[in-house]
Amino acid sequence: MATHNQTGRKGEDIAEAYLKEKGYVIIERNWYSSHNELDIIAENNGWLVIVEVKTRSGDMLAFPEDAVNKKKIRRTINAAHHYIRMHDINIPVRFDVISIVFKNGNPEIEHFEDAFLAMNA
Repeated sequence: MATHNQTGRKGEDIAEAYLKEKGYVIIERNWYSSHNELDIIAENNGWLVIVEVKTRSGDMLAFPEDAVNKKKIRRTINAAHHYIRMHDINIPVRFDVISIVFKNGNPEIEHFEDAFLAMNA
């Protein structure tokens, strides 16, 4: 597995533990629809929460959350729409981004709740 894939997997593990600690119920991880992936699908306080996790090592040129561009948002929304239809979900949906940066081997986590709206795509 490539180093960036290992970093991403480690970041998703950390994000999952962080969300569980905050009371989120993890429903699925790494759910695929065609070529689109949802990193974490969770439930919290009556909301379906779709979480995009972006992880970087300390030698980054940009903040991880900056990688959630319009194209990524559109793909995430399309995959979420497919997931919601497939599972006949009828609760409100929120899109979050968790940014993780490893500095000296330690993760620094930022959680952006309601980071984007489906209508932004």
